[in-house]
Amino acid sequence: MITLKSKREIGLMRDAGELVARAHRIVREMIEPGVTTLEIDQAVEEFFAAQDAEPLFKGYPGEGTTPFPSVTCMSPNEQVVHGIPSTEPLKSGDILSVDTGCRIHGWCGDAAWTYPVGDVDAESQHLLDVGEEMLNVAIEQMGRQKKWSTVAKKMMKLAKTKRLSLVEQFVGHGIGREMHEGPQVPNYTTESLQRDDFELQPGLVLAVEPMLNGGTSDIRVLKDQWTVVTADGKRSVHFEHTVALTEDGPIRLTEGVGEK
Repeated sequence: MITLKSKREIGLMRDAGELVARAHRIVREMIEPGVTTLEIDQAVEEFFAAQDAEPLFKGYPGEGTTPFPSVTCMSPNEQVVHGIPSTEPLKSGDILSVDTGCRIHGWCGDAAWTYPVGDVDAESQHLLDVGEEMLNVAIEQMGRQKKWSTVAKKMMKLAKTKRLSLVEQFVGHGIGREMHEGPQVPNYTTESLQRDDFELQPGLVLAVEPMLNGGTSDIRVLKDQWTVVTADGKRSVHFEHTVALTEDGPIRLTEGVGEK
């Protein structure tokens, strides 16, 4: 079920999006060799608490496992999504995907970004550049296309052209009063998915989040039943904005995420 949002509701969602963007600025300022992802997670948790914002991830129920323990997903290098913050120090040359969200005034915001730690190699930088480009292309095309599948086709074409793999097991989603609402927002398309396609119309608010792997698109889940890694150990990136489609085109409600 797809619930379109009014201009007033989109304005309230912008408040949540701004807090998520501010949380990501804290992340960017803290990322450096020697810092742990647990320290960064604790700083984000303290920030949300100071803003009276409800973290969306901490306590999120898992399938057959314990609830997610942290306010952020911290996924370094070959980890795709849902990485649990740890006491392992970051090293120069790492990349770190950070996903977080919050609810305030009853409305949600959600965004992810992959950050370099110090200087990264050319292969990692290529992955970072294409991941960010893919998110930008998707948001731009939301304002030009009539159906989501057409946007997803352009995302697939970009990945193929750049010789990277799109993760298909995880997709974006509608967002509003809840973090996960309809519709599902795949970053790829097939004939069966096109039967469940949806129109791009004003009032639609989506969490658009491509995940790109440097090698195979195959993934596996670690024993903690949360952390998802690439099957071949190659690196992965994750970029996400909460995006509202308006009469004037798409608006990034989490504008500022990833910026210095």
